[in-house]
Amino acid sequence: MSVDIHIKHAVKKFGNKTIIPDLSLDVQNGEFFTLLGPSGCGKTTLLRMIAGFNTIEGGDFFFNEKRINDLDPSKRNIGMVFQNYAIFPHLTVRKNVAFGLKNKKFPKDQIEELTDQFMRLVHVDEYADRIPERLSGGQQQRVALARALVISPDVLLMDEPLSNLDAKLRVEMRTVIKRIHDDVGITTIYVTHDQEEAMAVSDRIAVMNEGVIQQIGNPQEVYQRPTNVFVASFIGRTNILEARLSIRDGRSYLTFKDGFEFEIEGVLEDQMKDQDVLASIRPEDFVLLHGEEKGFEAVVIDSTFLGLSTHYNVTLATGDEVEITQESSRKSIVKRGMTVSLQVKSDMINVFTADGEHNILEGVKNDEVE
Repeated sequence: MSVDIHIKHAVKKFGNKTIIPDLSLDVQNGEFFTLLGPSGCGKTTLLRMIAGFNTIEGGDFFFNEKRINDLDPSKRNIGMVFQNYAIFPHLTVRKNVAFGLKNKKFPKDQIEELTDQFMRLVHVDEYADRIPERLSGGQQQRVALARALVISPDVLLMDEPLSNLDAKLRVEMRTVIKRIHDDVGITTIYVTHDQEEAMAVSDRIAVMNEGVIQQIGNPQEVYQRPTNVFVASFIGRTNILEARLSIRDGRSYLTFKDGFEFEIEGVLEDQMKDQDVLASIRPEDFVLLHGEEKGFEAVVIDSTFLGLSTHYNVTLATGDEVEITQESSRKSIVKRGMTVSLQVKSDMINVFTADGEHNILEGVKNDEVE
């Protein structure tokens, strides 16, 4: 049986150092929920508090309506998958998967049936009699996943499970993990620092920094309307440029340091005033102009061909160096040292207060519990 998870005003301290000052969130029954943030932001600490491996200095943790603060980890009915796999090197795949069932004293025939079922689910049944050292990293991680799922946990906790795999295997395994979650439907909390991974697997993402949740939302919401500069910079790549917001005849305009200006729509009513701002423009939201249109004037520093797209680093007339991404073309004539003109997809950019703390455009969603 899967559960809702409710965390209210959680506090975590190590000695005199506060890691998590006051954190609240709700994870829905059956949801794939990701804690995303840089190293040291508190995401693994929070995961271990949910698991019962870390003490709780403040707040309340609930599985459905049951408070679990003082509940022994073995009584929480959780499955865990770690980055180092944590499977037993001396046991075969079958015995690794069956381990939790034996500990729970399941009947022998049920152990065999469930072990076979979950080995098939993660596609390691053909390796049932192998020991882990004869498996690839991806196969070992599948075994760890089967072992966590076979006990039918209420909650599945995953701590950087793909960080030890190479790039190709990471992509393969995140697809496997998401597909299995969709089939099984267990409430899952997933920890990672990899933004692309988080966006690929998550129903919702909580972006964390220094023990504080910055924003909670689905991948599209967090990417397209980040709540502040930290989220905009951490989720994907972006260029942050200083600008001036001006209001004229009830319409709002962004003016950059080189004088380039365009109209911006959707500014919040209480922010409709002349002010210094920061504009977040993602690489794909620049448009390389080839005609007479005017925009940002830029000099191409270098380019990187990546198949479907080509990435350019350019220096604007403002002195800012920015990254732009364009669809690759056989006929591209953009070369290093060339002066080009750039337009901006104004409906896709984000605008923040000068301190970077608040997005001043409409459409920002944040599910954070106050």
